[in-house]
Amino acid sequence: MFTSRMRSIGIAVAISALAAVPANAQSLNLTLAGASPGGLWTLLGAGLDAALKGTQPDSTVTYQTTGGGFANAAMISQGRAHIGLIHDAELAIAVQGGEPFEAPIENLRTIGYLYDWAPMQFIASKSFADEHSIETLTDFAEKQVPVRITVNRAGNITGQVATAMMEAAGADDASIEAWGGATIQAGSSEQSGLLMNGRVDIYTNGVFVGHSSIREIENGVDIKILSVPEDVRAKVAEQFSIGNFTIPANSYENQPEPVETVALGAVLIASADMPEEDAYTLTKALIDNIDSVRSVHPAMAELDHELLTRETAAPFHDGAIRAYREAGLMQ
Repeated sequence: MFTSRMRSIGIAVAISALAAVPANAQSLNLTLAGASPGGLWTLLGAGLDAALKGTQPDSTVTYQTTGGGFANAAMISQGRAHIGLIHDAELAIAVQGGEPFEAPIENLRTIGYLYDWAPMQFIASKSFADEHSIETLTDFAEKQVPVRITVNRAGNITGQVATAMMEAAGADDASIEAWGGATIQAGSSEQSGLLMNGRVDIYTNGVFVGHSSIREIENGVDIKILSVPEDVRAKVAEQFSIGNFTIPANSYENQPEPVETVALGAVLIASADMPEEDAYTLTKALIDNIDSVRSVHPAMAELDHELLTRETAAPFHDGAIRAYREAGLMQ
């Protein structure tokens, strides 16, 4: 006979069993704010999905097409996506409340740094560089050369960083115009053609070393990679919370020596409102299954645990801190 005592025992056992299930066993279904379809960030979304599934098989990370890092900061802050990708420089601007934001965004939290090796590359046609004896970013400013330079479109972080670097070197747009030159904004797909066709003298963008756009230029014209002086690097690195970067010698033709510059990176962020257990589960999955992210593209091969915990402009989420401390990666 099924007595009331047996029912009580059954209920107690059930409650005990539920209590024994760790909270992070619950599956997560996260929306990732990325950028346009295709490209590295789409692949990173797939890598994050695989990493989370490696720990939580029923969990998913769904990539959502967006306008990019600036849009993602607002989406995460407003709870319209669970996690997002953002350039480190964009994150610094969002936290500071710089344009395009009207006020600082205070509830963004870092989950992990994913890469920091997309250097700002200033590439001159070799004929122009030789004619004016230009080796560094400050040379054409000091000599007030009538330079035509292309930067990415307004609203693109690489264009903002390039402009800040030129200003730090003494070559703001007004000065360039006064010297008889011009600053030409163009999309990434257009910029390489402008240099190849002789319509500009210098191309600049924040892309990986050996990026296809630069190889395309290199196949069409002789190029010269300009180095960035230390004072310019220091000022811009502090302004945008980005790091220094060395382009290895012989990465390109006519480049026998290493070239110093700064580099953009990408950060995985969440809102401070994300439950601590969810952030912990996601971060632990990223730590334990980091190869799932490394394998999405050859450019991600250098991702390691040390980089995941590199400081950004936004504090780490409490759940991420717990996972990193548990893994011995953070104090």
